Amino acid sequence: MEEKKLKKSIITVLGKDSVGIIAKVCTYLANNNINILDINQTITGGYFNMMMIVESEEVTKTFPVMAEELAQIGDEIGVKIQAQREEIFEMMHRI
Repeated sequence: MEEKKLKKSIITVLGKDSVGIIAKVCTYLANNNINILDINQTITGGYFNMMMIVESEEVTKTFPVMAEELAQIGDEIGVKIQAQREEIFEMMHRI
């Protein structure tokens, strides 16, 4: 039996804290069959910061479409949402 390769992505959310940020992002992910593998969020000085590792093996949209839709959600709720493929994220953060 061949093991499926997971398509992991990193989603970051940054902005002024407000009610419903996590709900809005997680609802989008659930509606698009995107599984959350790990999530970390903090609020410091009234600013919200969240990083999620997700897998999008079942998603039917292309990655650029998903990233753009998440960015649009961020614009609607007043935060910056950025999605990157795991391999790109790792290359950008190598020391």
